[in-house]
Amino acid sequence: MSNESIDLREFDEDFGEAEVRKKEFEPVPDGKYQVRVEAVELGRSKTSDKPMLTWKLFIFTPSHQGRFLWRNNVIGSAENLKWLKTDLATCGLHLKKLSDLPAHLKDLLDINLEVTKRTKGGNENVYFNRLLVLTQSGAQRERSPLDNSDVPF
Repeated sequence: MSNESIDLREFDEDFGEAEVRKKEFEPVPDGKYQVRVEAVELGRSKTSDKPMLTWKLFIFTPSHQGRFLWRNNVIGSAENLKWLKTDLATCGLHLKKLSDLPAHLKDLLDINLEVTKRTKGGNENVYFNRLLVLTQSGAQRERSPLDNSDVPF
């Protein structure tokens, strides 16, 4: 069924009178959170137009479950590249060349991380602490590079 075949005219009056509800959420407080990478996109910074990797992180711990945190890695200096490379390594992604990143964005989805959110001077920052693996009991543990517990044999 195409979208053109749905006639919504009967709702026009009610829609015109409908109030737009404001969604006001308090910021997620500073602290440590367990998150799942929900989305990761390569784009450009609005202020500097430099390349930027944007992470959307879904909080799944009981405190603030269902809320989101965001992490941005601006790619514009050697220092920025150190942070980005560290974040990618924390997620288990080790690239030889940064130009390979677009082909590996999907590899970053649905991974679990422990992160720390800090606010300083009005700026919110999210730092990746460690990669987490869910055990069958639902417990969290850190994945080490030599961890082969996921191997089925």
